[in-house]
Amino acid sequence: MDKDVDLAKRAKIIEWLKTELVDQMAHLLKGIWEGSHHKIIDGLASLVACSYILGRRLGISMRSLDEAVTDKMKKHREEGHQLEEWYGDISALEDHLRKR
Repeated sequence: MDKDVDLAKRAKIIEWLKTELVDQMAHLLKGIWEGSHHKIIDGLASLVACSYILGRRLGISMRSLDEAVTDKMKKHREEGHQLEEWYGDISALEDHLRKR
């Protein structure tokens, strides 16, 4: 019985986190629309935090997520992603993750 309750609780938390992602994306977009620096930072921070927590609830370690982001940035840089060519954003993110 306890396993069933725990499984239901875990499923409910995952569903809640998914709705949090959508809610925070709306918060971010509203902040961009309003030009509110505070709302933009808050929305981005909430999206990042929620992504890490959702990953953890799904059995993905935070370290694995960091490594996946680093690998993705490396691939984008090697493939000549436009954000890298125009602004150097990919290298900047790789550098930031490496220094953490």
